[in-house]
Amino acid sequence: MVAWMNADALRLTQETGEAHFWSRSRGELWHKGATSGHIMHVRDIRVDCDADTLLLLVDPAGPACHTGAPSCFFRTLKDLTDTP
Repeated sequence: MVAWMNADALRLTQETGEAHFWSRSRGELWHKGATSGHIMHVRDIRVDCDADTLLLLVDPAGPACHTGAPSCFFRTLKDLTDTP
């Protein structure tokens, strides 16, 4: 999955060992799995070469996607354009 993280979300993630994100649409912090139980236990946080992107290595307690799919990237672009 891809999600936005602000300084508060990063701090909470580091303090708790569980993934927290910033919901731009709701304007609030979001603890992944708080309602679904699909918490992401963070094993490591990696930084890209430009130091502008983080990659969380996690042990998920369930699917990452809110649809129930293991990943949010379960469709291809062709899937979206092949509408009858």
